[in-house]
Amino acid sequence: MRYFRYIGICALGTISSMGMISAVTAADAASLPDKVVAADGQHDFDFNIGVWHTHIKRVIDPFASSSGSVELNGTVTVRKVWDGRAELEEIEADGPKGHWEGLTLFLYNPSAHQWSQSFANSKVGTLSSNVGEFKDGRVVLIGQDTVNDRTILVRAVWSDIKPDSHQYEESYSNDGGTTWVRSFIANLTRLKQ
Repeated sequence: MRYFRYIGICALGTISSMGMISAVTAADAASLPDKVVAADGQHDFDFNIGVWHTHIKRVIDPFASSSGSVELNGTVTVRKVWDGRAELEEIEADGPKGHWEGLTLFLYNPSAHQWSQSFANSKVGTLSSNVGEFKDGRVVLIGQDTVNDRTILVRAVWSDIKPDSHQYEESYSNDGGTTWVRSFIANLTRLKQ
């Protein structure tokens, strides 16, 4: 009988504690705002709008330890689309292998508060896409692409953002994001018009 009385007392104590936890939780919840609102990131890429001189250094095969690199110089032109909810970027550059062009469409998803980057290289003619957001003074977008017929991860980062300059960098990972190798870096300086 003593055993059942002990179980009853423990159960009563547990029920009382649960009631207190529920009461405290309900009181705390009443003092919290109804909804946490994420910052509107529609203007996160405004720094990128304009005409830029770009100096690009691209590693020919980022996964080869002794790979060389190629350098290009050119112009990047970025304009607003859809009142700033999208941007269209055109890249034209020249290097030792001739003329190269790229086209990027940036789209803002207001529900997710994220940007996507869809890029096409004029020499390849396929789209690659990255998704992410502006955080801690940098834009970081992640996606998948193919290098040497193998699917890899791509991390695109805009950093050192100033009114008249910024840096764009791509890194690749062929091990699911455990390690990254820099494959592309562009330093951009605004051209005065």
